[in-house]
Amino acid sequence: MTAIDPTAHLTAEQIEELGRELDAIRDEVIADRGEKDAAYIRRVISVQRKLELVSRGVLLFSIFPPAWLIGTAGLSVAKIMDNMEIGHNILHGQWDWMRDPKIHSTTWEWDHVSPADQWKHSHNELHHTYTNVIGKDNDLGYGIMRVDEDQRWHPFHLGQPLWNFINACFFEYGIAAYDLELGKNLHKRRRKNPEFRARARAVGRKIRKQVLKDYVIHPLLSGPSFLTTLAATFTANLIRNLWTHSVIMCGHFPEGVQVFERRSIKGETRGQWYLRQMMGSANISGSKAMHFMTGNLSHQIEHHLFPDLPSNRYAEVAVKVRALFEKYELEYVTGPLPKQVFSAWYKVFRLSLPNKKPKVKKPDRGQELVAA
Repeated sequence: MTAIDPTAHLTAEQIEELGRELDAIRDEVIADRGEKDAAYIRRVISVQRKLELVSRGVLLFSIFPPAWLIGTAGLSVAKIMDNMEIGHNILHGQWDWMRDPKIHSTTWEWDHVSPADQWKHSHNELHHTYTNVIGKDNDLGYGIMRVDEDQRWHPFHLGQPLWNFINACFFEYGIAAYDLELGKNLHKRRRKNPEFRARARAVGRKIRKQVLKDYVIHPLLSGPSFLTTLAATFTANLIRNLWTHSVIMCGHFPEGVQVFERRSIKGETRGQWYLRQMMGSANISGSKAMHFMTGNLSHQIEHHLFPDLPSNRYAEVAVKVRALFEKYELEYVTGPLPKQVFSAWYKVFRLSLPNKKPKVKKPDRGQELVAA
């Protein structure tokens, strides 16, 4: 596929001016955030906890089909809320400015098998720094998928639609494995590394805690509803995993999203970093309820530009960001959830096959982009 740089029309001065305009948007929100925002996240946490408590209570009687359906649906939504709008965003430091020790990125732990501190390193420090850079951003394909035509094809890639589906079903475990960087650390010599062993033990403890809560204590409390409660909890975790995987796939994998080579980020300026986030992310359009259930990651572009801004502000920020896309003649990749999911999965299938056309040498540019 011929490499086309969709930012080739921008001069270095324009890119830095774009960066300054984005800085101004961020500064405006920071200056304005306050009690209304704090009340929002406290209300969301309260609703989530009550919903989970009520749902688990209903599942004590899950031997009756209506109770199973209501309890499973409620627990699924509670788990999605915990991971998306609450956990993900608190761990990004979006609410640290409140100085509330109970709602802070340094103290929060979530309903997930990956320990918060390990997730923050792999996600906040690596993924958000090296967004869509092949070989640097492990979120890009999770180490199991080919994500660009210029990556060498191997027969293993024929199975990547299956690998991706399995990863989706057990996504929280895939994230934990990715946070541990198992791909490189399973080497015999690295397995003996004290730091890796300590992190692996931490993941093991978190998995045991989650399994004990979801698959032992809660079902046992259900008495005669033990098996149906067990099935309900497994179903809720499956729904949460499939939903979060879909949202994240839509954020960086649809057609039209750009990926980057390592050398393209050498000497990267702030303006160029902003530009890479803009071209390496995609949004999902939809209702307020849909945005909420995605943790406002439906505003993936805005989230990658401003990962530490309160998530409830992304909708208003998106209007200003989209205006900058139009001003600088850049493509704002967005679409409804079904379209973005189809686009991402189509790309997974397409790249599982060897290239049909010979590779065309890319232009050697400082801010080089690879057509996705």
